[in-house]
Amino acid sequence: MPRPLWAGAISFGLVTIPVKIVSATEDHDVHFHRVHLADMGRVRTRKVCELDDQVVSQDEIGKGYEVSTGETVTVTDEELEQMPLPTAKAIEIVAFVDASSIDPVRISDSYYLAADGQVAAKPYTLLRKALERSSKVAVAKFAWHGRERLGLLRIREGAIVLHSMKWPDEVRNPQELAPRAVEVGDEEIEQALQLADRMTIEDLAGFHDEYRQALEDIIAAKSEGKPLPSPAGGEEKGKGEVVDLMAALNASVKAAKDSRGEDGEDATVHEMRPAKKAGGRTAPAKKKAASSKTAAAKKTTARSSPAKKATGRKTAAKKRNAS
Repeated sequence: MPRPLWAGAISFGLVTIPVKIVSATEDHDVHFHRVHLADMGRVRTRKVCELDDQVVSQDEIGKGYEVSTGETVTVTDEELEQMPLPTAKAIEIVAFVDASSIDPVRISDSYYLAADGQVAAKPYTLLRKALERSSKVAVAKFAWHGRERLGLLRIREGAIVLHSMKWPDEVRNPQELAPRAVEVGDEEIEQALQLADRMTIEDLAGFHDEYRQALEDIIAAKSEGKPLPSPAGGEEKGKGEVVDLMAALNASVKAAKDSRGEDGEDATVHEMRPAKKAGGRTAPAKKKAASSKTAAAKKTTARSSPAKKATGRKTAAKKRNAS
């Protein structure tokens, strides 16, 4: 079992449930050391006081808050632990809400809550079963790492999960990032939905970190003195390139069908209905028909050009005879 990160209790009305917080995720990233390239010596970060330019040890470092220019107030860990907060050593459930009402943007890190001792078994099971039988999740407040946090309690495979959440005022308003208003046709929306259906899967168990795997391959090759793996090919699309949305959706649906071994012949979307232009004129809907007409016109022009040249020669001859 992973090392507990925090020990306290869930406060559920008059019910107290002793629990320990255990991280719900693992770090599989590849971590690098900073080294001196000349001799491969480790490069360390030194903590230096800016007043006397002396390196200080960890036990000489404390927390300070600058209340005004030149005036700093120190706060000790003991003072933080003794703050008069009901959530200092408790995860206090303050409300229950529908799970669908939680904006995923607000969810941060995830932790498992393990029952701490036999005395916690019954109240832990009681809260777990209550959450399992409802469509609600519990909203809680707790103090951790020097600040009070908002949390979300839900059930995952028989265990109570604590999600750390952002406070409402910590989430930026995305309206300023929204694109300008554009019109999207029903055909395009239907095709996007068809693509989503083709790409729907049961779970995410098959996904893995390809970047980490490629990085580990590079490290293994360098450590064994082998050539580095060849970079993956692929063309990058320019940011300013205009995309034919319907063509891209059609191609995406066909690719999704082909990847599942399905017949992709029926993946082609019908051409969009003619769109009205300003002034009541109807714009041609089929690019293929338009291009065919253009090609036919070019051929006709090419065939008629010899006749024009012959007419020009006859006219020039008449002028010479008249003179």
